[in-house]
Formats: sequence, C-alpha cells, structure tokens
Amino acid sequence: MRVGIVNVTGYVGAELARLLARHSGVELVSVTGRSAAGQSLSAVFPHLAAIELPITAEIDVLVDLAFLALPHHASAQATRPLLETGTRVIDTSADFRLHDQATYEQWYGPHPEPDLLAEAVYGLPEIYAPQISTARLVANPGCYPTSAILALAPALALGLIEPEVIVDAKSGVSGAGRTLSLSSHYSEVNESVRAYGLEGHRHLPEIVQELSLAYGRFAGAHQAGSGVKVTFVPHLVPMTRGILSTCYAPLTRDLSVKELRRMYTEFYQAAPFVRVVDEPPQTKQTWGSNYCYLYPLIDPRAGRLVVISAIDNLVKGAAGQAIQDMNLMLGYPETTGLEALPIFP
Repeated sequence: MRVGIVNVTGYVGAELARLLARHSGVELVSVTGRSAAGQSLSAVFPHLAAIELPITAEIDVLVDLAFLALPHHASAQATRPLLETGTRVIDTSADFRLHDQATYEQWYGPHPEPDLLAEAVYGLPEIYAPQISTARLVANPGCYPTSAILALAPALALGLIEPEVIVDAKSGVSGAGRTLSLSSHYSEVNESVRAYGLEGHRHLPEIVQELSLAYGRFAGAHQAGSGVKVTFVPHLVPMTRGILSTCYAPLTRDLSVKELRRMYTEFYQAAPFVRVVDEPPQTKQTWGSNYCYLYPLIDPRAGRLVVISAIDNLVKGAAGQAIQDMNLMLGYPETTGLEALPIFP
C-alpha cells in the first residue's frame, strides 16, 4: 500500500514519517510541506536521513491513504479532493472529531466541509475499531482527549462513577507544535509550570462528547442524551514529550481497588497498547511509544475514583494512533510498525 503525508514539516508529520519508515506493509511515497517544498526530507529533518524523499507542495502521486497533519480548516479543505480520488484519509486536526457542526463552529469557526462530519469516524481504536476498519475518513483524536477518554471511559461505561469528572492534565511543549510562540519559548517554559485554557480549551468539547457517549452506553435509553460534566484544566510543563492526566469522579458504589483494576483490565483486554499498571506511571515510561499506561485507584475517604493516565503526546496522542487507525483500515495487525518499546531513560 502506498501512503502520503500532507504537511510533513510539523512535529506530527515528522513523527508519522519516522514511524512509517519501519512499517512492513506500506510504502511512504509522498510528503508535502509548502514551506520546505523542493528540499529533501533528510535536509529538513536530519534524523530522517534514511527516508529519501523530496518534499513537494502537493501530493503528486496516487496514494491509497493520506495522513493530513494540517491545521484545522486547512485540513478539511484538503480532505474532499483526496476522497474524490478514492484515497482514504486520516485527519490529525480537529476538523472531523466533533459530530455536531454547531459545537465545532463554537470552538473553531465555520466548518469548510460540514457534510463530511456525519461520515467521519472518531479514531480511538480501543472504542471504535470496527467502525474504523471500514471508514474512508477517520478523525484522529487529540492528545489530551486520548489520555482522558482512555482513563474514564471504562468507569462511565460500567456505571462506576457519577457523570461529573475532573481532568487535571500536564503536557510537554511539543504539544504546541513547531510554530514559534512566546508561550513555548525556552526561557518562558523552562523551570516553570502553568495552567492555561482556563476559559475553555478546544479539546474540552471532544472530551465531553466521547465521555458522554461512553456514559450513554451504560445509562441506556431512559437517560439518552445525558451529557457528562467535565472540568478540564491543562498545564504546560518543561519537558518535550508526554501527557500525564489525573482524573477524578465520585463513585456510585463501594468498590475495592482489586475489583476496579480487574474491571479496567477486562475492558481493555483486546487493546494491545493500553496497560493497567500496578504503580503510578510516569510520562518517561511511554516516551517514543504508542502505549497508554493507566493506574486506577480509589480514594476511600472521599468515595472518589482516581485514574492516572500517561502517554507520549506525539505517538499515542497523535502519529502512532493514526498509524494504529491505518492498520485497522488497511487490514494489517493493529500493532504493525508500532512494536517499538519506550525509550528509557
């Protein structure tokens, strides 16, 4: 199978190229990046020296599947021409993650291709693998939502918690992308931690949407449409990669930690990249890998569930998850090209 990357010059695009280089079932035949058009991929990213490809302004060859690593709006505009040629699309922007057009436009402005929203499949393999496998358009989840949804979906789907949750999340600076910004300047970020997006982060509606769907699977028709209330506070921390989310919610019944972890393990028994661990995870333990480590526990004094989630925001939170989606879409084993273990220390 032949694949291409639209906008390889960002962090997600470059990470896609790195991971696809070791995939046994596909050939990366086209990479685009208008700011670097005419240069070789290895000249722009020396760590990708093994990939001998020119960077072009547009995909100029036929591909079976294209990864879009563009900003929102630009991604949607690039989607329809690819679909019309029979190319399947995995979009890593936010353009097709939200099912409701009005909700999208509240957070991102007018949608360039609203009629494609109903077709797009949310690309979280642990929840939507059957739908992903037959889709022609997949919306790759955001990094913060991936960590939060994987942490809380089992508890909501099994009715273990009330539909009122808090997600306290910390991310490395690469989550902000390569565009120069004072907020990600070394001197501003180093030796400092700050909360941001307190008026409402754009990943919030995505988290609410998917956690509400998980809760709906438990609540049934009599509570259909009942949304989950989410308080989401992201923080920027002085590291390059990683997201650590600590999630809280009131329990609906008494539960032992042993029973809780058994339920989480059974929920993810068919998910090759989700591990329920016995010690609180660290972001460093996921560095460079597609794994998500979950540590569910109970605060008996408060009657509250606490779940700690750790991922690499550029892999499971972006490029690795996109390749996991691609494997499902093209019929490869879900783990193909993603077998590498985390790098430590």
